[in-house]
Amino acid sequence: MKFAGNAKSKPKILVGMSGGVDSSVSAALLVEQGYDVTGGFIKNWSDSKDLWTGECEWRGERRDAMRVAAKLGIPLLTFDFEQDYRARVLDRMFREYESGITPNPDVLCNEEIKFGLFFEAAMKLGFDGIATGHYARLRHDKDGTAHLLKGVDQDKDQSYFLHRVSQAALSKTLFPIGDLPKAHVRKLAERMELPVAHKPDSQGICFVGKVDFHDFLRKKIEPKPGEIVTPEGEVIGRHDGLDAYTIGQRHGLHVSKEGKTWYVAGKDRAANRLVVVPDREHPLLYRDTIALRDIHWIAGRPSDPRIEVAVRYRSEALPGVILNEGKDLTSKPSEILRDAQNDGLIIRLNRLAWAPAPGQSAVLYQGDECLGGGFLAEEGIDSREREV
Repeated sequence: MKFAGNAKSKPKILVGMSGGVDSSVSAALLVEQGYDVTGGFIKNWSDSKDLWTGECEWRGERRDAMRVAAKLGIPLLTFDFEQDYRARVLDRMFREYESGITPNPDVLCNEEIKFGLFFEAAMKLGFDGIATGHYARLRHDKDGTAHLLKGVDQDKDQSYFLHRVSQAALSKTLFPIGDLPKAHVRKLAERMELPVAHKPDSQGICFVGKVDFHDFLRKKIEPKPGEIVTPEGEVIGRHDGLDAYTIGQRHGLHVSKEGKTWYVAGKDRAANRLVVVPDREHPLLYRDTIALRDIHWIAGRPSDPRIEVAVRYRSEALPGVILNEGKDLTSKPSEILRDAQNDGLIIRLNRLAWAPAPGQSAVLYQGDECLGGGFLAEEGIDSREREV
């Protein structure tokens, strides 16, 4: 989308600059394209420190962003959203882990911070729009409605993490590298002689960085050890707390039976038991029907109920159909729908989904377009276990 600005000035864009390669190249491309660019560094977390220097990691990231901004000749603003990030993202993440489900903090961070508070700040400061270094694309209708599309680089596509971004924000957003493969972005950084051209990609939780996730959880959640059991109820080990495990997990299980690889298939929260199965292909790990809560549609609910759904990042999007309020299912999914905080959906899959984890995002697509999505409901559904 080309922002018009006005007759006397170029369109003003606030670019989220993390100090990484992708956001730096995004800013550089917009400068080349004639936009009036300002960088915006978001400070969300000050607890993590560099193991070698002892310096808070955000300071090093901001220093890199400042170096890139100086190279490009653009100003850099710093936005301190740390308290909001803790309240809106981390505290919610801890609550959901403690309840036994598996949230996705990166999805929440995009919704609440990058395309929430950061976007709102840009509008208040008089910018025409924002830009980020996400691998995603946008298509706009004549009336300005934005449609979110997958990035050209399928290995780096980040539409999964953007499925809850508001229409208001997307309609005023640019994704400068969405049409480019990652390798080309690296080459552009080198050609432009950006100071971060050879900087490794970031890893870890959004804005928190590289941390031992188990230790990170233990700072807020008191462990409640319990039994590890088979579906038949045989006790074969002990767990460190249900919050430390997710459906489909096979590492970190302390079981007495050797010679098999065990997978987490469920959590019995009432009894504080972790249910495991001895085979990746065990039927308890598969679902042909899933329930979603807190649905968000980017550009409205599609008229065609046939969709594809990704139940985790970088997983294959499985074909399926949106059912009408679960009318052809039993009361169990209907109860899930009624209990959903917002709108809920039941989706019948054409192929089985492996280990859909309650709390994770289920993102809906039609071809390259990301329609939106919701969170996997806490109770699994499998129509194969009953007559329909």
